[in-house]
Amino acid sequence: MMSQRFQSTLATLSVAVILMSGVTSSQAVEPIDIGSRRELFVDQHLIEQLDGVRLELHRPVRREVVFRSDAAWEGNGSAYQSVFQDGDRFRIYYRGGHHPASKAYQKNKSPWESLCVAESTDGIHWTRPEVGLVEFQGSKKNNLVLNESMVSEIGGSPAHTSVFKDANPDCPANERYKIVIVGRKPKGLYLLVSADGLRFQLKSSKPFVTQGAFDSQNLMFWDSVGKVYREYHRQFDQGVRGIMTATSKDPGSFPKPQWLEYPDAAEQALYTNQVQPYYRAPHIFVGFPMRYNDRGWSKSMTALPGLEERQFRSEQSGRYGTTVTDAAFMTSRDGVSFHRWGEAFIRPGPATKDTWVYGDNFIFWGMIQTKSHLEGAADDISLYATEGYWQGESTSFRRYTLRQDGFVSATSGWKGGRLQTKPIVFDGTQLQLNFATSAAGSIRVEIQDTDGKPLDGFSLADCPELFGDTIARSVVWKDDSKEVSSLAGKPVRLLFELKDADLYSFRFGGDE
Repeated sequence: MMSQRFQSTLATLSVAVILMSGVTSSQAVEPIDIGSRRELFVDQHLIEQLDGVRLELHRPVRREVVFRSDAAWEGNGSAYQSVFQDGDRFRIYYRGGHHPASKAYQKNKSPWESLCVAESTDGIHWTRPEVGLVEFQGSKKNNLVLNESMVSEIGGSPAHTSVFKDANPDCPANERYKIVIVGRKPKGLYLLVSADGLRFQLKSSKPFVTQGAFDSQNLMFWDSVGKVYREYHRQFDQGVRGIMTATSKDPGSFPKPQWLEYPDAAEQALYTNQVQPYYRAPHIFVGFPMRYNDRGWSKSMTALPGLEERQFRSEQSGRYGTTVTDAAFMTSRDGVSFHRWGEAFIRPGPATKDTWVYGDNFIFWGMIQTKSHLEGAADDISLYATEGYWQGESTSFRRYTLRQDGFVSATSGWKGGRLQTKPIVFDGTQLQLNFATSAAGSIRVEIQDTDGKPLDGFSLADCPELFGDTIARSVVWKDDSKEVSSLAGKPVRLLFELKDADLYSFRFGGDE
């Protein structure tokens, strides 16, 4: 089996060969047809040249703790959460119970194998619906959706699940909600289906994937662009935690999976993957893997918070005490080859009693759009991550926010810089930008022919400076008779001139 490290090295050598051949990207490929899609600067896909501009990863803003898994049937081992919008509400599905290697589990013996659900109308205030399905200590007045006995036929583990609402328009109504679950009879991934997201039943007693370790959160979703289901699961590559994937038209059966590739990225152990289509640009896949780092015992390790609990966990397994985790960010155009940033997307943060532990910064699978805390501002993206995993009596769900499209920006300092795209073909009547500048900063845009020469009426000199902070502003040029629509369908390049500015995305289309 080819290791991830060898795959990355091979990809790097391939790029080097292309560069040595003297063939530029504009000579080697046809213009990229972007239609009216929104394009983000999360990779080099559309970029021909950067001069005084760099791509910068942005970390989300740490917000409030919105929920704690502190009900009697829950506990400090809550993980593998899935979050999505469901009509006029949001739902989070999460594991209940205390972690077996924690002091709380030794004391309470709370069941590890359970799945719970919480609901919200704003993404900030969450409640436990009274589902009435699973009995706990003589009562069904709880939010439990699944326990071990309900999936005993396959030896299923409700502790290792992901839940999604199937976006396939041809999905049967009674299978609209799906749970991906690990089973042992035989070992593999199985599907549970439901019409309401609460009452699930086994779709098939045959697993849809069998090659993998599966000891993590394993995912499936409908790719609306590729018109296929994509699954992502955990496997070990020569002892290193890694990710495999496969695609299928049928959610109940997948071909042999393949390894994800990370050209130019250092080998790292990835515990989860959290891959999903970005909802504003579904042709782009984003992932938020949790990075596994066993740092061993050292003075820095003993200086971290929660030493007594850390030492107790280490008695169960050494790595339980010495592993620390954070969240990374990666993107892909094909769902297989990912550009993964080496810097953390979410760092462990200040050393408190609930941070710097194994399982900290585990980003939930899914993201939702929520109101900004600033009146009149555009909506934010809300992401959620674990905090205080197996530390005390519960796990905290911490909310993080990011501007829409705000994962990465093309950015320049006050001296200014330029970004030139590869040749593209578009469809639309306006060019809209998602950008932010300082009060003295600016952005100008030039539309060029494929040789890089400005088109009449669309040069930098013809473009008044744009400044401000908005997720959608249309670019204008001085001559109103020169309409962008006149260039639709023709190969062009874009030249962005930035000064003390961040450019997050652009889109050719109509009014938004």
